[in-house]
Amino acid sequence: MITSIQNDKAKQWHKLKKKKERVRSKTFLIEGFHLIEEAHASNWKIEEFILLEGTDAPGFSTDYPVFIVSPSVFNHISETKTPQGIAAVVRMKASVWESFEKVLLVDAVQDPGNLGTMIRTADAAGFDAVILGENTVDMYNNKVVRSTQGSLFHIPVFQESLLAKIPVLKDEGFTVWASALMNSVPFTAITPDRKVALIIGNEGAGITEEIIHLADHCVKIPIYGKAESLNASVAAGILMYYIKAKA
Repeated sequence: MITSIQNDKAKQWHKLKKKKERVRSKTFLIEGFHLIEEAHASNWKIEEFILLEGTDAPGFSTDYPVFIVSPSVFNHISETKTPQGIAAVVRMKASVWESFEKVLLVDAVQDPGNLGTMIRTADAAGFDAVILGENTVDMYNNKVVRSTQGSLFHIPVFQESLLAKIPVLKDEGFTVWASALMNSVPFTAITPDRKVALIIGNEGAGITEEIIHLADHCVKIPIYGKAESLNASVAAGILMYYIKAKA
């Protein structure tokens, strides 16, 4: 059993809280029974289990190396307020581009909870893929992973330059929608085509000007109350469900 945070393994797990180490090792840390079950069921490669002493492991844990740790070590690596006593190191998995028809493009979204919710909602709404543009929070950030509730393991997620990718999507027959408040029309005024790429921008600044100029349609969601705007992930959800239902 590992009882010291100075143990080499404990240090290695703790480093995975930082993007630099995740990129270097091509691994990331997940916590909780649900996420671990989703990763296992989705055939993502689990490198090893980390189990708080006294915690029962799922049956499939026998397929992997298991390290038992003391409370002080588990709390050192955990980023949840009420940890379930189980974590795992997972290897990153490269997504494969296929014949997609509904794609969410995320431009410079910084809030991990927002990004995780967008990925989860894209999965629920039947979108085919998510593309994360530059300056968007790391998809393997612990809060992002938790907010996806396992959808990270279900839907392909790519990290690319949107300025470079959008022209390619257009060549593939995609119509590009941008969620914007200025110079836009109500989203219900447009009937989605079969292939749609939806851009959602930064929580405060919106979509980058160079990117919004590449859009075929700028759409807005009417505000009926006194709120200035909608949360970015809520707006993404409304638009994705509309596009999926009407296309």
